[in-house]
Amino acid sequence: MNKTRFLLLIILMSLSLVGIILVQLFWINTSYKNNEEQFKYHVQQVIGSVANKLQQQEYFEFYEKFNKLKDSIGKVPRQSDLLEYFYVKRDPKTNEQIIYSNTIVLEDYNLNRSFFDKRSDSVSLKSFVAKRKTEIYNGNVVDNAATFQKAPMPDVTIEKEGNLDILDKAQFEIYFKDIVGLKPIQERVSKEKLQNMLRNELNQYGVNTPFEFGIYSNMLATKVKSENFNYDKNSTYSIPVFPDNEGQSKYQLLLSFPQKNKFLFSSLIGITSLSIIFTLVIIVAYFSALNQLIKQKQISEIKTDFINNMTHEFKTPIATINLALDAIKNPKIIDDKEKVQRYLQMIRDENKRMHAQVENVLRISKLEKRELEISKEPTDVHNIIEDAIEHVNLIVEDRGGIIKSHLNAKRTTILLNDVHFTNVMVNILDNAIKYSPEAPIIDVTTENVKDFVLIKVKDQGAGMSKVAQKRIFEKFYREHTGDLHNVKGHGLGLAYVKRIIDDHNGQIFVESEKGKGSTFIIKVPLIN
Repeated sequence: MNKTRFLLLIILMSLSLVGIILVQLFWINTSYKNNEEQFKYHVQQVIGSVANKLQQQEYFEFYEKFNKLKDSIGKVPRQSDLLEYFYVKRDPKTNEQIIYSNTIVLEDYNLNRSFFDKRSDSVSLKSFVAKRKTEIYNGNVVDNAATFQKAPMPDVTIEKEGNLDILDKAQFEIYFKDIVGLKPIQERVSKEKLQNMLRNELNQYGVNTPFEFGIYSNMLATKVKSENFNYDKNSTYSIPVFPDNEGQSKYQLLLSFPQKNKFLFSSLIGITSLSIIFTLVIIVAYFSALNQLIKQKQISEIKTDFINNMTHEFKTPIATINLALDAIKNPKIIDDKEKVQRYLQMIRDENKRMHAQVENVLRISKLEKRELEISKEPTDVHNIIEDAIEHVNLIVEDRGGIIKSHLNAKRTTILLNDVHFTNVMVNILDNAIKYSPEAPIIDVTTENVKDFVLIKVKDQGAGMSKVAQKRIFEKFYREHTGDLHNVKGHGLGLAYVKRIIDDHNGQIFVESEKGKGSTFIIKVPLIN
């Protein structure tokens, strides 16, 4: 996969993931708003119902008290006519005449408002009665004059009498609102009663969340409120209560929900949790897939790099061996034993070099499969270091360099495998030589730190970047320096070193700065 397609794939996957997250957030936000609107509707229904019930209950209690007081009065109420209405109809054929009259009578029970409120004035309460009478005259003509003088007796008289409920109700409501309007709010409704009514109504609508309430008079708190009531614009709802005869109300019923957001989210918690879980799974899967893609790309690049380096490593020895064989076949050379011996030595050295490369690869493979047996014995680590220095000393001298030893550790016996640990030291020294552009100057130091021995190999070479320091011990990893093959190797040496040090229960670190060299530090436990 080329770089452009790889970047395009990452961009498309990232946009899709962001789109999924935004859709989920939009859905959750929309659901929350819908729940909030439904919650608001239910609360408005609740406080509206409670306000009506408060007024109705107060009205019925007052009306019942009014009727009991009215019935308790033994005297006949004083009556006075307010309005009289006549209707006359005559049949010319039979000379039958019908006179209908309707009289509205005011009955005064002399029942003062002071019965309901001692502080009230003495305006009396009254009721209205309708008296209806129908008179039928057969053959007798009743004119207007006869109506006011001496009229004949009717043949048929029908009389009816009854209360005018509409007028009574209208008059009673006016009196009722005037009278109760004089009472303090705490006498009209108790805190406990209001709390129970609100709780019952909220339960009916499924609003099962803590609430606080209060009745305010002209935006000032009254005594009718819950202990923890606190007005909050976002979670408090209100409605007028106890309106007067003009339809105005100085009282407001306020209902607040301290845990409103928690309640609204509680209905979404199930589906929201599933949505979050699935989104997290998608995110984890996305980053895992992205990580695998990047790793596969890196592995592909490393594989190509490894093949190129291995090809380069084998190309020179093979060419050298071919040239040596061609030279030996030359008749002039074949009789010269000294030259033949020289060319044979060249073939042997190059073959040994190729064999060493193959062994390096095989060792790493066996270490990964845990097929490489490493037996350990108590050994003086200074001896191993000196052997490793001796092994590379000729190469250093050939380049005009020097290796300085500062073996200061007093306790040096550790449990190790001499062959593999020697290979570790040779690999590190070899790296210090290869990555020194000028004549290599290398310092090897040992010291004791508690129950450990520290081995430091410091060079003054090219150094490495911070990124390379983190990945230097990865298999096949090599830091590119512009020219792929300016330093021979295939990125297996330090991976092998790390594996062996780990097997010896040790640790290896690197400290480096670009252009100022590197220091490899090996920390291995001593034998107690």
